[in-house]
Amino acid sequence: AFERFDPDLMLVGASCTAELIQDAPGGLARALNLPVPTITLELPSYQKKENWGASETFYQIVRGLATEAPAPKLEGAKPSCNILGATALGFRHRDDVIEITRLLNQLGIEVNVAAPMGATADDIRRLPQADFNVVLYPEIADTAARWLERQYGQKAVRTIPMGFQATCEFVREAAALAGVDPEPVLSQHGSHMPWWARSVDSNYLTGKRVFVFGDATHAMAAARVAKEELGFEVVGLGCYNREFARDVRACAAELGVEALITDDYLLVEETIAALQPELVLGTQMERHIAKRLGVPCAVISAPVHVQDFPARYAPVMGFEGANVLFDTWVHPLVMGLEEHLLTMFREDFEFNDAAGPSHLGGHAKVEAAAKPAPEPEIAPVAAQIATQETISVLNWSPEATKELSKIPFFVRGKAKRNTERYAAEQGLETISIEALYDAKSHFAR
Repeated sequence: AFERFDPDLMLVGASCTAELIQDAPGGLARALNLPVPTITLELPSYQKKENWGASETFYQIVRGLATEAPAPKLEGAKPSCNILGATALGFRHRDDVIEITRLLNQLGIEVNVAAPMGATADDIRRLPQADFNVVLYPEIADTAARWLERQYGQKAVRTIPMGFQATCEFVREAAALAGVDPEPVLSQHGSHMPWWARSVDSNYLTGKRVFVFGDATHAMAAARVAKEELGFEVVGLGCYNREFARDVRACAAELGVEALITDDYLLVEETIAALQPELVLGTQMERHIAKRLGVPCAVISAPVHVQDFPARYAPVMGFEGANVLFDTWVHPLVMGLEEHLLTMFREDFEFNDAAGPSHLGGHAKVEAAAKPAPEPEIAPVAAQIATQETISVLNWSPEATKELSKIPFFVRGKAKRNTERYAAEQGLETISIEALYDAKSHFAR
């Protein structure tokens, strides 16, 4: 491998088969005395997950290469820092690094190295030359940053700049370590999120129930933004990396919910179905779950699909990232309302499918008029009657079915379940429009 690729660094780890037979390829590599640094990795693939492996690998690389003491700082030199934790497959990491670098430069702070994404072996060797570190993604960089602090006294900025308020706190924390004034940057932040969050268009979304799940960094930050900046009600919070379970549980306790720490997507789906949120913030897997349950969703964390690596500039950190968060989270709810309105007015004389475009003489007769969209079918369901041990099949009358279809689709499922539960408790065999309204009054108490 050395002769073929001519690397600057060799990373040697045991495969799962080598673990089983207790082979030691790292010792063999060291015995070869190659002319480049050789770092051996012990990553128990049967016991640990990917994030832990990435963190341990980065830590071992830093520990193996960043061995030179920092040079004396020249008089008049600008303060500098390292940005740690970004990876090629991380959620919006590329744009986050650009945004945070720009923000630090506005403070008069130079970025010494951004690692591990895009860093070379020589870049890693230069890490000790910075004045402090910025830990953007603790899952990847926390262990390495703590070693750098013990070894070279480098303090670390640990506030995750996700959302407007957290970005302001990040600016103050970085400015304090660099010895610069944060106010010029804070006074010209350029973020539209605070205004939009207070606007009329946003106010009617206040109190929306949201479930948050992903890696610990993004999940905790997203939950705080959802509650403190957008006025959503966080009904569930969880992560899949157990190494940060304590932090996530503490954050969940602050929000008054119970943390879900699991990598079982079926348990996540079961939890979402039970909590009945109106918005899901999660990974690509939660997007699939939300789609099956008919709930709006926005992706906030890896693992992600290729569509979550946009060609456009779309960070989720920094002041511009706050704008992106607002657009990404609010639009699924707004589009849901628009779709509902189109459904409500499709029989209107002006807006029905056969009317044609209103700006092109839409009231004129259209020869090839489109067929009206069929009414959604409500399949009979089996419901357990609370006072009996038998199962009764509940049917919906055509009038009740039509009325149910007028309810916004993102809360229609909950209304349907509540109505069927009420009808079962009342011993009804068919749900009429009167039963639908009675159920609404019953659960509104």
